[in-house]
Amino acid sequence: MKYWPLFVATTVLCWGAYVPTIHAGQLAFNGKNKAMWAFLFVGVAYFLVAVLAPLVFLMLAREPSQLGNGRAVGVSTLAGVLGAVGALGVVLALRSGGSPLTVPPLVFAGAPIVSTLIAMIIHRPEKAPDWQFFAGILLAAAGASLVLRHKP
Repeated sequence: MKYWPLFVATTVLCWGAYVPTIHAGQLAFNGKNKAMWAFLFVGVAYFLVAVLAPLVFLMLAREPSQLGNGRAVGVSTLAGVLGAVGALGVVLALRSGGSPLTVPPLVFAGAPIVSTLIAMIIHRPEKAPDWQFFAGILLAAAGASLVLRHKP
């Protein structure tokens, strides 16, 4: 059985809830540095989920250590840095005046476009995308614009 749609749905739900939740966390702290306190606990959660969970999976698999080469470690670490810097960007956007009604449409409409373009550079397609691909990019941008313009 293929579980990837379940994992995609889980990610959509979690990432969709991230911005309003981190904003609520920031508001719950006291003092001038409440955004950084909230982000610190995001880091604690990253440790619990991104370090301890894979260790458990690897131990259960009883697979000998296979770190691969330096490129594997480096690119994977870069991916983690990009994820963490993106999360920090959300925290700083909220801290500097963005709201949970404005930040997510920009992030979650823009990120898939950037992700797709970078994936196309890394995994070059055999042929150029059809016009519908470019129309989809324009529609994603237009959708974010409409959400921002008519937010509650």
